[in-house]
Amino acid sequence: MSERDETQSGHSAHFEDRKPSDPKRRIYRGALDILTGSNFPFLVGGAFALTFYTGVRRDTKDIDLFILPQDFERGLNILSQAGFETSRTFPHWLGKASWGEHQIDIIFSSGNAIGKVDDLWFRHAEDGQILGAPVKICPVEEMVWSKAFVMERERYDGADIQHLLLFRGKNLDWVRLLDRFGVHFRVLLSYLVLFGFVYPSQRSIIPDAIMNRLLARLRDESARPAPQERICQGTLLSKTQYRPDVEQWGFSDARLRPLGEMSEEEIDRWSAPESKE
Repeated sequence: MSERDETQSGHSAHFEDRKPSDPKRRIYRGALDILTGSNFPFLVGGAFALTFYTGVRRDTKDIDLFILPQDFERGLNILSQAGFETSRTFPHWLGKASWGEHQIDIIFSSGNAIGKVDDLWFRHAEDGQILGAPVKICPVEEMVWSKAFVMERERYDGADIQHLLLFRGKNLDWVRLLDRFGVHFRVLLSYLVLFGFVYPSQRSIIPDAIMNRLLARLRDESARPAPQERICQGTLLSKTQYRPDVEQWGFSDARLRPLGEMSEEEIDRWSAPESKE
């Protein structure tokens, strides 16, 4: 793979290939135009952003729009007034706007409440075109951060992260990415180790200084006494697979305040087996 191939961005999203009359394309483009015309700040993420950065094409049931937390109600109201059916699906991070079977996810955080959208998302966003509309695209660093905590049985975003690192790793703001993960640095380190397994010939994309910094932090943490409290941080990675740990085996749930950022009600609603994003 050439240097140009590894760092190129701006691939056309796969919906660009659809006819303008395609209903899904028309509805999504309409929503983008409505929000833009209302001077409403948003970033495009999800499958569209992945295609923009990597060229990986994936048919998707929705379009993900990332917004600031304080804009959540206003964004839903704008789309509701335009005829979309809206819902506050998970009020701690996600709402939906639907037009028939087509959905728009309005996102201001992550399911585990760690990945809150802030001004830095917008400051470092990239300019692009989605469905022919000029928009702002979620920064790669924040995409990696938010995707890193998605490890469900039915959904794992690890391949997306590896592809983002492959195409954009040489140009990442690694310091900002480290700051995003903070105390959860082991999660980032796990993906960087895996990158060297997935792409042995490309492992130099990950800076040695970053790997050494993370490994030094791992050694330092491992040398200290383990926490006395039995804590399960697996719930930050999967909303259901670690339920036995916190419900039966006596581990504290890392999502629950004061350890995390969620209330018991939010956890129960988010972790219910029938809940769907």
